[in-house]
Amino acid sequence: MKSPLVSIIIPYHNEAEFVARALQSLVKQDYPKERIEILAVNSNSSDNSREIVEFYAKKDNRIKLFDNPQGFTPISLNIGVKNAKGDFITKSDAHTIYPTDYISKCVRYLEEYKTAAVGGVTYNVPAAQTLAAKAIILVLGSPLGGGGSFRQGGDKPRLADTAYGICYRKEVFRKVGLFNERLIRSQDFDFNLRLTQSGGKILLAPDIALTYYPKQKTIISFWRRNFLDGIWAILPLKFGSPIFKPRHLAPLVFVSTTLATAVGSIFWKPLIWISVVILTLYFTAALYFSLKIIAREKNLLLFPFLILAFAARHFAYGLGSIIGAFRLLTPGK
Repeated sequence: MKSPLVSIIIPYHNEAEFVARALQSLVKQDYPKERIEILAVNSNSSDNSREIVEFYAKKDNRIKLFDNPQGFTPISLNIGVKNAKGDFITKSDAHTIYPTDYISKCVRYLEEYKTAAVGGVTYNVPAAQTLAAKAIILVLGSPLGGGGSFRQGGDKPRLADTAYGICYRKEVFRKVGLFNERLIRSQDFDFNLRLTQSGGKILLAPDIALTYYPKQKTIISFWRRNFLDGIWAILPLKFGSPIFKPRHLAPLVFVSTTLATAVGSIFWKPLIWISVVILTLYFTAALYFSLKIIAREKNLLLFPFLILAFAARHFAYGLGSIIGAFRLLTPGK
């Protein structure tokens, strides 16, 4: 009996620094070679990442090239889905290195647990050998800074609202539809929410361990990323998306309450104490988790970068969510 055909979709935009490693790991899967196809979708790259992908495509005819002139990730993903021939379809990432048993484990878990999708956990690696870059990945892996269960790991498979490197059954797309092309960001959260709300189950398998390289190398770039993520935690509601999980809304509540009480104290001074209490509790938590990380990493020099990275994670995300809420209430796109 033939193994199921698996289609790997890998959208990319200006990924010259990372895409070769991703492709190298995908072509070395221990799954039967003839039962894998790789659909690489270029989103208007201005660097030489397309040439890099072409180089690998010439060496391996399983790699198929597609172009997305419009440039947005959900359109690239949908190009991949529409052209996929596989029984299972994975949403892959150019910033990731995949273990050799990634596909075989995805297929095994899907067949064993009969879920609609399965994914793994990420182990973040700094994009540069600097204290700032290391602090960023340590914050992302911390319970205070983590964005989901796929960053926290675990000891056994369990159902979750999302996972990383998800492999879907092809029929999921016939039932739920495609990725929302109006969502420049957060299209994967939106899709997974629609999937689970339709009754589909996502299995998080912690032994599917993927290595992820965040693009952000500085605190400023990390701030910008979280600000944009904050906007797109709220703005998808404007385009028919279900509301995201409480963890996506927490920074909005935190920052908006702090700002509202600080501004309100101009008119009624006791309100300033609410802001003081909120900020004191927040920075106490940030201090606690920073000290735990320092003790584990045995590097005191990380301390100021950890505090700044935690602040960038939450304040930027919260401010972005406020902007997203304003855009939600204004007409137009």
